[in-house]
Amino acid sequence: MPTETGYKRIFLIEDNRGDIRLIQEALKSTAAQCEVIVARDGMEAMAYLRQDGEFAEATLPDLILLDLNLPKKDGREVLAEIKSDPALKHIPVIVLSTSRNEEDISKSYDLHVNCYISKSRNLSELFKIVRGIEEFWLETATLPSEGK
Repeated sequence: MPTETGYKRIFLIEDNRGDIRLIQEALKSTAAQCEVIVARDGMEAMAYLRQDGEFAEATLPDLILLDLNLPKKDGREVLAEIKSDPALKHIPVIVLSTSRNEEDISKSYDLHVNCYISKSRNLSELFKIVRGIEEFWLETATLPSEGK
């Protein structure tokens, strides 16, 4: 569901400022025109997605990139809430986490994550991962329209 300007909206739920900056830079280097919205904790993320309070006019994203280890509300809780909410469950969620813990991976898929990707600390690898996400999820995959 492109915006009126043709941009895709990516909702990045990440608390690490360095990772936020790197992911934003990696997305700028891709061919897709993206608007990146950032939430730095799980409570803010759910307020945005549910269009509560200051986010009453927020537009739902096309894709969610979710870190698991977040303050205030854990990424696993955020994922469970998104996938159990009829208004949100259609939005693809990609867990992008440094965790390679098998329990985290299994639990994420049990909660219906669309994809689990282990985040690399290597800058060129991280750019490659983000380009792959952009290429597949924003250029190749057919995403549902808002409100479906």
